[in-house]
Amino acid sequence: MKVYDRDYYRRWYHDPSTRILVSTALARKVALAVAAAEFVLSRRIRSVLDVGCGEGAWRGVLRRMRPGIRYTGVDGSEYAVRRHGVRRNIRLARFGELGRLRLDGPFDLVVCSDVLHYVPARELAPGMRALGKLTGGLAWIEVFAKEDETIGDAVEYHDRPAASYARMLRRAGLHPIGLFAFVTMTVRETLTSFELGGPITRRGA
Repeated sequence: MKVYDRDYYRRWYHDPSTRILVSTALARKVALAVAAAEFVLSRRIRSVLDVGCGEGAWRGVLRRMRPGIRYTGVDGSEYAVRRHGVRRNIRLARFGELGRLRLDGPFDLVVCSDVLHYVPARELAPGMRALGKLTGGLAWIEVFAKEDETIGDAVEYHDRPAASYARMLRRAGLHPIGLFAFVTMTVRETLTSFELGGPITRRGA
């Protein structure tokens, strides 16, 4: 089985020659997620749940943007939790175990970055249901589907059709509004047609 240990994080997140995400790209992702959540909530976010957070890379950027924000991370890596859990408030759990944790939700922003395509099939549905229940404002979920071209860690990467992800997210009560942003039905009902991506039109209309 794939092990998310010290060597893994060193290769994919710290070594300049092999890492998949540089600090500037991370900062743009965080800024996008925060702006989208605050737009739909009409206020500053106060709480963030980061699912599959690894070493908690989002935490530092979030706290620089919103000092005093309540950050909670969840990850299945024993190494990451042992090393950073107490200081960065990271809880140990696999994606499918998310609903079993006693988390102080719902959260203004739920993040699930670069995670779903590594989750085993049996864990997807229960994990997504938990994501939906824990989302109080907006969920920023990176979804890379079979139809997409990707680079990076291909070990235990699951090539799933976009339609499969769409069904599972919909069943979890999460509705896409673009750029990896999803909202609950309660929030969706407060948004206009074009805030939701615009009305669906027939080709050629």
